[in-house]
Amino acid sequence: MNNELHNKTYLKGYRKRLRKDLTKAEAFLWKQLKNSQFQDKKFRRQHSIGPFIVDFYYPEEKLGIELDGSVHDNIISAEYDDNRTEYMKANGIRVIRFENKELFENFDSVMEAIRQTFNTL
Repeated sequence: MNNELHNKTYLKGYRKRLRKDLTKAEAFLWKQLKNSQFQDKKFRRQHSIGPFIVDFYYPEEKLGIELDGSVHDNIISAEYDDNRTEYMKANGIRVIRFENKELFENFDSVMEAIRQTFNTL
């Protein structure tokens, strides 16, 4: 892992605060991903890549997972998310996104989509 790209020191406090104040959706998904419970994969939560922080990151396959709530439903947030995704892509990181509502209403489908991602990277 490129240490100059990952977990920048200046973002440490912010990452820590985000981990402490997970959204309901983030906390729900983290219960499934933590301690290598899902597919024996070691995920990280609130991991920074360059100037951005992804909700969950699986370094072995350079996979970021983002959960989007209603705060992402405006033009400014959508543009920020697009820029962040392009930055990740330019650095060899694939980002998949799910809406919070989707996680709660179609949990099995979300987990299957994540599982299938492992086979396609």
